[in-house]
Amino acid sequence: MKSMSLDPSQALYLMLLVLVALERLYELVLARRNYRRALASGGREYGGSHYKWMVLLHALLLPACALEVLLGRPWLPLLGWPMLGLIGFSMALRYWVIATLGKRWTTRVVLVPGVSLAQEGPYAYLRHPNYVAVVVEIAALPLVHSAWATAVIWSVANAILLRERVAVENAALELHRVRESKTAS
Repeated sequence: MKSMSLDPSQALYLMLLVLVALERLYELVLARRNYRRALASGGREYGGSHYKWMVLLHALLLPACALEVLLGRPWLPLLGWPMLGLIGFSMALRYWVIATLGKRWTTRVVLVPGVSLAQEGPYAYLRHPNYVAVVVEIAALPLVHSAWATAVIWSVANAILLRERVAVENAALELHRVRESKTAS
Protein backbone atom coordinates (compact mmCIF):
# COMPACT_ATOMS: atom_id res chain seq x y z
CA MET A 1 0.00 0.00 0.00
CA LYS A 2 1.39 3.36 -1.05
CA SER A 3 1.78 5.89 1.75
CA MET A 4 0.48 9.36 1.14
CA SER A 5 3.06 12.09 1.48
CA LEU A 6 2.29 15.77 1.55
CA ASP A 7 4.06 18.26 -0.60
CA PRO A 8 5.29 21.37 1.27
CA SER A 9 2.41 23.56 0.10
CA GLN A 10 -0.16 21.00 1.27
CA ALA A 11 1.53 20.75 4.68
CA LEU A 12 1.57 24.53 5.05
CA TYR A 13 -2.06 24.76 3.96
CA LEU A 14 -3.11 22.11 6.49
CA MET A 15 -1.25 24.07 9.18
CA LEU A 16 -3.21 27.18 8.12
CA LEU A 17 -6.45 25.22 8.50
CA VAL A 18 -5.40 24.07 11.99
CA LEU A 19 -4.67 27.70 12.97
CA VAL A 20 -8.07 28.78 11.63
CA ALA A 21 -9.71 25.92 13.57
CA LEU A 22 -8.00 27.08 16.78
CA GLU A 23 -9.13 30.63 16.12
CA ARG A 24 -12.71 29.41 15.59
CA LEU A 25 -12.62 27.50 18.88
CA TYR A 26 -11.51 30.66 20.66
CA GLU A 27 -14.33 32.59 19.00
CA LEU A 28 -16.88 29.95 20.04
CA VAL A 29 -15.75 30.16 23.68
CA LEU A 30 -15.99 33.95 23.56
CA ALA A 31 -19.37 33.86 21.80
CA ARG A 32 -20.81 31.36 24.27
CA ARG A 33 -19.67 33.44 27.24
CA ASN A 34 -21.20 36.57 25.72
CA TYR A 35 -24.39 34.69 24.80
CA ARG A 36 -24.87 33.54 28.39
CA ARG A 37 -24.15 37.05 29.66
CA ALA A 38 -26.71 38.52 27.25
CA LEU A 39 -29.41 36.05 28.27
CA ALA A 40 -28.68 36.68 31.95
CA SER A 41 -29.17 40.41 31.26
CA GLY A 42 -32.62 39.83 29.81
CA GLY A 43 -31.53 39.32 26.21
CA ARG A 44 -33.74 37.58 23.72
CA GLU A 45 -32.52 35.33 20.92
CA TYR A 46 -34.03 35.60 17.46
CA GLY A 47 -33.95 33.06 14.63
CA GLY A 48 -32.34 30.21 16.50
CA SER A 49 -33.75 27.62 14.08
CA HIS A 50 -31.17 28.38 11.37
CA TYR A 51 -28.22 28.50 13.78
CA LYS A 52 -27.53 24.75 13.75
CA TRP A 53 -27.21 24.87 9.95
CA MET A 54 -24.75 27.74 10.14
CA VAL A 55 -22.68 25.84 12.68
CA LEU A 56 -22.70 22.75 10.47
CA LEU A 57 -21.71 24.75 7.39
CA HIS A 58 -18.81 26.41 9.20
CA ALA A 59 -17.70 23.21 10.93
CA LEU A 60 -17.49 21.30 7.65
CA LEU A 61 -15.65 24.03 5.73
CA LEU A 62 -12.21 23.20 7.10
CA PRO A 63 -12.38 19.41 6.52
CA ALA A 64 -13.78 20.04 3.02
CA CYS A 65 -10.85 22.35 2.24
CA ALA A 66 -8.38 19.77 3.52
CA LEU A 67 -9.98 16.90 1.62
CA GLU A 68 -10.08 18.73 -1.68
CA VAL A 69 -6.45 19.82 -1.37
CA LEU A 70 -5.34 16.32 -0.35
CA LEU A 71 -7.12 14.96 -3.42
CA GLY A 72 -4.70 16.93 -5.54
CA ARG A 73 -5.46 20.62 -5.88
CA PRO A 74 -2.26 22.47 -6.71
CA TRP A 75 -0.79 25.53 -5.06
CA LEU A 76 -1.11 28.36 -7.57
CA PRO A 77 0.85 31.36 -6.24
CA LEU A 78 -1.01 33.90 -8.43
CA LEU A 79 -4.25 32.76 -6.77
CA GLY A 80 -2.98 31.67 -3.36
CA TRP A 81 -1.18 34.84 -2.28
CA PRO A 82 -4.10 37.21 -3.00
CA MET A 83 -6.45 34.78 -1.24
CA LEU A 84 -4.18 34.80 1.82
CA GLY A 85 -4.41 38.59 1.72
CA LEU A 86 -8.21 38.33 1.68
CA ILE A 87 -8.07 35.95 4.64
CA GLY A 88 -6.04 38.56 6.52
CA PHE A 89 -8.61 41.23 5.56
CA SER A 90 -11.53 39.07 6.71
CA MET A 91 -9.86 38.29 10.04
CA ALA A 92 -9.01 41.95 10.64
CA LEU A 93 -12.60 42.93 9.86
CA ARG A 94 -14.03 40.21 12.13
CA TYR A 95 -11.79 41.22 15.04
CA TRP A 96 -12.70 44.87 14.48
CA VAL A 97 -16.33 43.77 14.84
CA ILE A 98 -15.52 41.77 17.98
CA ALA A 99 -13.58 44.68 19.49
CA THR A 100 -16.37 47.12 18.63
CA LEU A 101 -19.14 44.97 20.10
CA GLY A 102 -17.12 43.72 23.07
CA LYS A 103 -19.37 41.77 25.45
CA ARG A 104 -22.26 42.16 23.00
CA TRP A 105 -20.58 40.03 20.31
CA THR A 106 -21.93 36.54 19.81
CA THR A 107 -22.52 34.16 16.92
CA ARG A 108 -26.26 34.28 17.58
CA VAL A 109 -28.80 37.06 17.10
CA VAL A 110 -29.39 38.25 20.68
CA LEU A 111 -30.63 41.68 21.65
CA VAL A 112 -30.62 43.00 25.20
CA PRO A 113 -33.19 45.63 26.24
CA GLY A 114 -31.61 48.97 27.04
CA VAL A 115 -28.41 48.22 25.14
CA SER A 116 -27.95 50.50 22.16
CA LEU A 117 -27.05 49.17 18.75
CA ALA A 118 -23.52 49.67 17.49
CA GLN A 119 -23.02 52.75 15.32
CA GLU A 120 -19.24 52.95 15.61
CA GLY A 121 -16.30 50.96 14.24
CA PRO A 122 -17.15 48.99 11.11
CA TYR A 123 -20.85 49.61 11.80
CA ALA A 124 -20.32 53.23 10.77
CA TYR A 125 -19.64 51.91 7.25
CA LEU A 126 -21.47 48.58 6.94
CA ARG A 127 -24.75 47.28 8.32
CA HIS A 128 -23.48 43.71 8.74
CA PRO A 129 -19.66 43.82 8.69
CA ASN A 130 -19.21 40.38 10.27
CA TYR A 131 -21.12 38.79 7.40
CA VAL A 132 -18.85 40.54 4.90
CA ALA A 133 -15.89 38.95 6.70
CA VAL A 134 -17.55 35.53 6.62
CA VAL A 135 -18.42 35.74 2.92
CA VAL A 136 -14.86 36.73 2.03
CA GLU A 137 -13.35 34.01 4.21
CA ILE A 138 -15.58 31.22 2.92
CA ALA A 139 -14.62 32.08 -0.66
CA ALA A 140 -10.94 32.83 -0.05
CA LEU A 141 -9.85 30.13 2.41
CA PRO A 142 -10.38 27.22 0.00
CA LEU A 143 -8.88 29.19 -2.89
CA VAL A 144 -5.61 29.69 -1.01
CA HIS A 145 -4.78 26.21 -2.34
CA SER A 146 -7.15 26.24 -5.36
CA ALA A 147 -9.93 24.19 -3.74
CA TRP A 148 -12.45 25.78 -6.09
CA ALA A 149 -15.24 23.20 -5.59
CA THR A 150 -15.29 23.86 -1.83
CA ALA A 151 -15.21 27.62 -2.44
CA VAL A 152 -18.21 27.45 -4.79
CA ILE A 153 -20.32 24.94 -2.84
CA TRP A 154 -19.76 26.60 0.56
CA SER A 155 -20.25 30.10 -0.85
CA VAL A 156 -23.61 29.13 -2.36
CA ALA A 157 -24.73 27.35 0.82
CA ASN A 158 -23.59 30.31 2.90
CA ALA A 159 -25.49 32.74 0.67
CA ILE A 160 -28.67 30.72 1.19
CA LEU A 161 -28.21 30.71 4.97
CA LEU A 162 -27.17 34.36 5.12
CA ARG A 163 -30.29 35.38 3.27
CA GLU A 164 -32.37 33.97 6.13
CA ARG A 165 -29.95 35.15 8.82
CA VAL A 166 -29.86 38.76 7.59
CA ALA A 167 -33.66 38.85 7.29
CA VAL A 168 -34.00 37.57 10.87
CA GLU A 169 -31.39 39.99 12.15
CA ASN A 170 -32.87 42.98 10.32
CA ALA A 171 -36.34 42.19 11.71
CA ALA A 172 -34.91 41.82 15.23
CA LEU A 173 -32.95 45.08 14.94
CA GLU A 174 -36.05 46.94 13.77
CA LEU A 175 -38.12 45.49 16.63
CA HIS A 176 -35.35 46.50 19.05
CA ARG A 177 -35.30 50.06 17.66
CA VAL A 178 -39.08 50.37 18.01
CA ARG A 179 -39.05 49.03 21.59
CA GLU A 180 -36.15 51.25 22.60
CA SER A 181 -37.77 54.35 21.11
CA LYS A 182 -40.99 53.60 23.01
CA THR A 183 -38.99 53.14 26.21
CA ALA A 184 -37.18 56.43 25.64
CA SER A 185 -40.45 58.32 25.05
